[in-house]
Amino acid sequence: MVTFLTPLHPAIQALLATLFTWFMTSAGSAAVFLAKGINRKVLDSMLGFAAGVMIAASYWSLLAPAIEMAADGPLPAWIPAAVGFVLGGVFLRGVDRLLPHLHRSDEAHPEGVKTVWRRITLLVLAITLHNFPEGLAVGVAFGAAASGFPSANIAGAIALALGIGIQNFPEGMAVSMPLRREGYSPFKSFWYGQLSGVVEPFAGVLGAAAVLIARPILPYALAFAAGAMIFVVAEDLIPEAQSGGNTHLATFGVMLGFTVMMILDVALG
Repeated sequence: MVTFLTPLHPAIQALLATLFTWFMTSAGSAAVFLAKGINRKVLDSMLGFAAGVMIAASYWSLLAPAIEMAADGPLPAWIPAAVGFVLGGVFLRGVDRLLPHLHRSDEAHPEGVKTVWRRITLLVLAITLHNFPEGLAVGVAFGAAASGFPSANIAGAIALALGIGIQNFPEGMAVSMPLRREGYSPFKSFWYGQLSGVVEPFAGVLGAAAVLIARPILPYALAFAAGAMIFVVAEDLIPEAQSGGNTHLATFGVMLGFTVMMILDVALG
């Protein structure tokens, strides 16, 4: 895969990688054609796994390279990482306050501006909003690989895309399966599930283009993507994984996901 992607422009690399992550969301959503529901213990474990992958990716694939890149800059190396990380969370919180959406773990309290949109629309918007940082992270990683910094390479970017893709599978199921149980048709459940991941290719190309145009912001951009992903983990994935009462299974899922992503990044990156 590295040989195939290397000659391509970084924006094309990011597009192909995020099309893969979108495909994995769609594959998870397609489980509704095989079953009407999924055991809650399995789902909570898988959501915990997804959270662990994102936590590990935030450090190994984003924050650590950001700190290394900033080491030779005019500021202490921790400043770009800290500033970018906080801004990532602040940005997503700002969008949270504006965009109408509904968290699966707290469906009684919609967030964002008031709207008459249907519940299903609000649920899909929540997942779509939280998929944006994942696509952005992949795009920034491929842009960083093309920047010439020794701490960023295309193998590491591919490892990040693989990790995000793996954790997108249970996220797709987490959208489509509840809809199927509520009486939606298999196709409509699948459609809404895969739709939540369609934002990732757009975010991926945007992230790659941004760091190629403005190379000095690269450490900030990497940390920004990490902060946005950790925001998603803390606000959505972990609360959802814990809401079913399977605390220990969800926690072990987090640890397993972290371990898998760490292995992927260290082995490939």
